[in-house]
Amino acid sequence: MSSEIINKDYISTLKLLKERIVQAQYRSYSAVNSEMVLAYLDIGKTISEKTKGAWGTSVIKQLSKDLQAEFIGMKGFSERNLRLMRFVYEETTNNTIWQQLVAKLHWGHTVMIFSKIKDKQQREFYLQKTKEQAWSRSILEEKIKIDLYSQHKSFQHNFDNALSKTDIAKYTMQFKDEYDLSFLNLPNHHSERELENAIVSNITKMLGQFGADFAFMGQQFRLEFDDKEYFIDLLFYHRKLKSMIAIELKVNEFKPEYSQQLNWYLHLLDKTIKYPEDNASIGILLCKTKSQLTVEYALEIVNKPMGVATYNYSQLPTEIAKSLPSEDQFKQIFDNK
Repeated sequence: MSSEIINKDYISTLKLLKERIVQAQYRSYSAVNSEMVLAYLDIGKTISEKTKGAWGTSVIKQLSKDLQAEFIGMKGFSERNLRLMRFVYEETTNNTIWQQLVAKLHWGHTVMIFSKIKDKQQREFYLQKTKEQAWSRSILEEKIKIDLYSQHKSFQHNFDNALSKTDIAKYTMQFKDEYDLSFLNLPNHHSERELENAIVSNITKMLGQFGADFAFMGQQFRLEFDDKEYFIDLLFYHRKLKSMIAIELKVNEFKPEYSQQLNWYLHLLDKTIKYPEDNASIGILLCKTKSQLTVEYALEIVNKPMGVATYNYSQLPTEIAKSLPSEDQFKQIFDNK
């Protein structure tokens, strides 16, 4: 192919990209930055196709200069960013779920996830969580740094036997193996009732730990059957899963009898409280410590979907505790979601 033909192709392509960017600028005034993100993916697609043909990758540098000259003061068209647009496009081109998630996130979040995470399941996890919980870039970076994905992946449950195969990943993603409850400001040695009351008193912060789809239904939720009363420590409803989530709190090590008791509570919930359109109720035992092997064996003999997690707790220094968001600030965050 002659250099003249390549030059004409380049000029016409540059013109098309300029028009696409202007179009995205216009539409982004009335929408979240999804229009700009879609434009970035279009640019990535174009660069991917052209550089695999006669252009070669060296032309990206010139393309960057021309786009920056046309859109003075507009960030995002450095050579590095253009290469990232191509990279993200090529990584998402055969994955419609990723494409949908990327279109709803800030571009910086997407670049961070795809640059730092190579594993496909981990990428989808962080894309989904960032969308659901509206993480800032700094929070996303911290979640990746502490390897939040592994905490969810190591969460012990019997979902494989109690739920359909298609639901397992969706349910598992909503829970993690350990929760940090240091924000409760309890003494290091506390009772189950003190723990329960502290969680309820700080319920919006607790929802920040669980996720925005959790809705609080009640403390010591009463179940009545055969002239007897039973009480669930904390009951939530998960909007996305359309399931009630029963949480039992234990300030000591997990014991097999705890799972049997919770299994009974879940059975009563499904029989007496659950609406026909709801999915099966889920149980979570939140214990101070656990033996992985004991939990594994105990969950084999319960038939209701259930998981066992632990919590860690330490009193925060006063100067750190003061810097935590207040209840009103947390409420404002959730109201603005």
